[in-house]
Amino acid sequence: MRIARDMVVELSYRLSTMQGEMLEESTAVEPVAYLHGGYDGIFPKLEAALEGLAAGAEADVVLDPEDAFGDYDAELVRMEDLDRFPPGVEVGMQFEGASEDGHHHLLYTVTDVAEGKVVVDGNHALAGRALRWRRPWTSGPSPSSPGAGACTRRAIRSTTSGGLSRSLTGR
Repeated sequence: MRIARDMVVELSYRLSTMQGEMLEESTAVEPVAYLHGGYDGIFPKLEAALEGLAAGAEADVVLDPEDAFGDYDAELVRMEDLDRFPPGVEVGMQFEGASEDGHHHLLYTVTDVAEGKVVVDGNHALAGRALRWRRPWTSGPSPSSPGAGACTRRAIRSTTSGGLSRSLTGR
């Protein structure tokens, strides 16, 4: 069986930086599933590379920033007054907020707290970084297979809060 449109695909994979630092891994014991065919379940470049592969086939895909989380945007870093945040705000906390133009809701991460100011960054943690995705895919039942409906909308992009979810930054 080969990966094709409207097929639920289960993947085991490893996501790393180009320098080899492992960021995320899904094993055959706990694979990640997505609905193949342009449903925004995974990055388009990755989905295109998987199209037509047979079960167990190896894939090694380099995702440049524009193929994954976008380039780092210095305009998404903001300094705000400390009194705009709840008591006890600390580095690493995350808050939802609107972009300066008010058109996009972003997840901002606190990167510094000092002298009555809080620095927040609306970039995804992996913005501006090229990534390498590797591994074989595990299986591919059709969407009409028993139990397949439970995973038709699960996606690699939503597996971790810091991992592959572009939706956190509205990109």
